[in-house]
Amino acid sequence: MNANAVATTRTWLGFELAGQNYAVPLADVNEIIRPEPPTPVPGAPDDVLGIINLRGSIVTVLDGCRRLGLAAANAAPDPNQRLVIFRGESGHVGMRIDALQDVLDLDTREMLPPLPGRALRVDDPVLGSLYHDHAFIALLDTGKLCRPRGAVLGAAA
Repeated sequence: MNANAVATTRTWLGFELAGQNYAVPLADVNEIIRPEPPTPVPGAPDDVLGIINLRGSIVTVLDGCRRLGLAAANAAPDPNQRLVIFRGESGHVGMRIDALQDVLDLDTREMLPPLPGRALRVDDPVLGSLYHDHAFIALLDTGKLCRPRGAVLGAAA
């Protein structure tokens, strides 16, 4: 294996949302827990399910489907759902996912760019996609994933 291959291969955590495959850098994952009902926050964006107390820390919980513009997840509890906890810019942020998948070593040199329409949103967390093990996986930027939504390129302030 040459030095370039080592530099472009990263370890990712795979998961599913609305029947689609996604992955985040494993190094950005703080922990994975079973979901608990969050406390709603009045006036929060539609992708924020609420907050939880995780061992004395307040954690904002995002709905992964809504955050990525997918159909809202089923509100009924599902034994496969998990909360992936990230260390965000202003503390911990959790994201509810439909199901965990594998830990993957992916070569990002093979990454395809995001679809053209996605590039209009500054806050869009999709970096691109890879074809791996007979399926496409959308790779996500954890920093953008954990930031509040709303910014659009060229939008009036």
